[in-house]
Amino acid sequence: MARRTGLREFQLSVAERLRTAATRTTPLSKLGFQVGGVNWFVPLHLVSEVIPLPPFVAVPLTQPWFRGVANVRGNLFSIVDFSAFQGGEATPGGIDRRVILVSDKLIGGAGLLVSRMLGLRNPESFDPAARPPEAASWVGGVFTDAAGASWQELELAHLAKDQRFLEVGSH
Repeated sequence: MARRTGLREFQLSVAERLRTAATRTTPLSKLGFQVGGVNWFVPLHLVSEVIPLPPFVAVPLTQPWFRGVANVRGNLFSIVDFSAFQGGEATPGGIDRRVILVSDKLIGGAGLLVSRMLGLRNPESFDPAARPPEAASWVGGVFTDAAGASWQELELAHLAKDQRFLEVGSH
């Protein structure tokens, strides 16, 4: 008899935890990175993978910010230097630079070259700040962290639809 009571209590406990988990809102993690001295973050669920800069092949007659194409485990990815795309200096070489592979849910085969990774960030630890009126459509917002550092949120969905981002050919 004790076994049935224990099993029933266990089942009720599991059912209650499932109900609680379904109604609880958990903050989505953000992946922090740096580009040209500016701190950025992006929702982690929109990133497929972060890799070191793979060997790539330059493509003639393309924009200077389009580094070329790279074969990543049998799939071709376009490599965009995110700093140069924004009008800044090209991302310098070094062991810290990485490529953020954008989720196929948004755009297939796209990678952003960034200066360095800053790790996972909790969105609840940021305070909203004023978004500059001249900010690009793919800048989702500006935030400050507890140390007072400024962060910008990259809206990958808007970047994936940006006409300039999609047209890599030089004119």
